Amino acid sequence: MKSKLVNELDNVLTKEDFSKFIISMIADFKVHSDDWENQDLPSFLEAVSGWVEDMDGFYENQEKEFPGDINWKIFADIFYAARIYE
Repeated sequence: MKSKLVNELDNVLTKEDFSKFIISMIADFKVHSDDWENQDLPSFLEAVSGWVEDMDGFYENQEKEFPGDINWKIFADIFYAARIYE
């Protein structure tokens, strides 16, 4: 059975969906933090970096097509701006 987060992940198509998904991740962490490998921001960001490095293999193992139209700059902008945004 898929978790609620996985179900939501499969439906992220818009900016609004993405924002709601992040809020759902926060709620999931508050309730199920024991299920999270990365319990603090440094380890979470390190895992983000590591997963990005290995993501080609993830898509290959899932027999999914690698999305070739990723705008990496927007992710950098999001993470950088979140440092100071209230």
